Amino acid sequence: MNVMLAFALGGWEWVVVILAVLLLFGAKKIPELARGLGTGIKEFKKATREVTEEIQNATEETHSSPKKSAANGQASPAQTVSQSSTPPKA
Repeated sequence: MNVMLAFALGGWEWVVVILAVLLLFGAKKIPELARGLGTGIKEFKKATREVTEEIQNATEETHSSPKKSAANGQASPAQTVSQSSTPPKA
């Protein structure tokens, strides 16, 4: 289903949808549902932010690790690959 079709509803269609929701859940239950939905969205954003931070920290650690080993006199993996990729002279 195309996502844009959901937003192509006119004014009367939205009125019918709202009335159907009122009939199904009742006026007292709607604020509770909205509160639960808000809490769920908040938790989802928090989890997304934590995963993004973990990925950024992991990438920063991998980028800083070769530089530290190169400073200690060890060849980084990129240097080793570039040196070994040149064919030996005959």
